[in-house]
Amino acid sequence: MKNSAPVNHPVNEPIRDRWSPRAYAKTPVEAIKVLSVIEAGRWAASAFNEQPWRFIVGLNFDETHQKILQSLVEWNQQWASNAPVLILNIAKRTFSLNGNKNVTFKYDLGQSVANMAVEAVNQGLHAHQMSGFDPEKAANLFGIPDDFQAVSVTALGYYGNPDTLPPDMQKAEQRIRERKALNEIAFSETFGNGISL
Repeated sequence: MKNSAPVNHPVNEPIRDRWSPRAYAKTPVEAIKVLSVIEAGRWAASAFNEQPWRFIVGLNFDETHQKILQSLVEWNQQWASNAPVLILNIAKRTFSLNGNKNVTFKYDLGQSVANMAVEAVNQGLHAHQMSGFDPEKAANLFGIPDDFQAVSVTALGYYGNPDTLPPDMQKAEQRIRERKALNEIAFSETFGNGISL
């Protein structure tokens, strides 16, 4: 299913078609597609080329998938249990070169995961990123070192039937996509002065 963004200016198709559904088919996802999604994340930009991102991948309801699912809050478990792929997104807090604090480690991970979400569309898949999980539980389940932080979880898979979702989630699934106007987020001359190009 496509739920294309009503863009005001031309953007490429995968960006326009990227959205975050909750209705997933239990259809297994081909490993080659998952690897392409991760490859897209691998080539994101990062401060000093640190590449702080790490990913634990649960594929097609395997044991890793079940452990990641356990770390999700109950509300997310309701729908994410149908997504065949769950990815735990992790980032390194310090620079490998000198051990100094990396203040952009989450920002860089976000860029990587954003690349992955766009590539998912290119692969005929959908991705839904979640912050609703227990990072400490995930760290314990997977033995994540102290210098790394579990930041989010991504569900990945083929679109399913929204009728399988609880009623409140069905409404969200059918909601018209909206964003702030361009002049609310991009400015000219001073902060708050809507862009004029």
